[in-house]
Amino acid sequence: MVFDYVKNNYFSLREEIRNLGVNVGREITLVAVTKSGSDEELIALAEAGVTDIGENRPGELRRRGDLLCSLEYSPRLHEIGNLQRNKVRLIIESVDLIHSLDSISLAEEIDKQADRIGRTVPVLIEINSGRESQKGGILPEDAESFYLEVSKLSHIRVMGLMTMGPVCDDPEQLRPYFRETRALFDRLNRCYGFPDGGILSMGMSDSYRVAIEEGSTLVRVGRKLFNSKK
Repeated sequence: MVFDYVKNNYFSLREEIRNLGVNVGREITLVAVTKSGSDEELIALAEAGVTDIGENRPGELRRRGDLLCSLEYSPRLHEIGNLQRNKVRLIIESVDLIHSLDSISLAEEIDKQADRIGRTVPVLIEINSGRESQKGGILPEDAESFYLEVSKLSHIRVMGLMTMGPVCDDPEQLRPYFRETRALFDRLNRCYGFPDGGILSMGMSDSYRVAIEEGSTLVRVGRKLFNSKK
């Protein structure tokens, strides 16, 4: 089949991440980031049994979620990119986890839209672990006060933290940023308790191995899934 490479890449990556999880003594969730894949490749992933799909474009998350639903597939849908307030309405009914909560105004809009349809939306607070002025996210030193403010909202459930870290040539350079975010996650979890133990979303195609070693419970991988070269 023409898209067997997608399925094989997914099976291989899923097995590698399962083994990495065994090595560190915890289960790791693999979110397949599909922005670089076609609809046909997305469907191949669904046929392979993918359980979690991530998109950074709200319109595409909704469209692709609808596409999979029409084919009777129902993976969990993750909004992983920067989310503008005027796009929240697009995904509020179908999104299973928003990874990039980074402002009170965005939290209030999510809460408002969730209230409108009568649901509670799981979110992760995005941490700007690299303290980069050009990037979104909450600075680590502001995370606790931000968490407490967001926790007052009735239709948001803070599940944990997410970080990306700065762009680096060597994934090893991301280790201190992942480590700091893990320490912050652990502290907030001890003090306030994230639901079901919490979610720590760290690591992408080039850095998921380092991220898992540093405490990640969820990795977001895209490019490796759609590489058709042998």
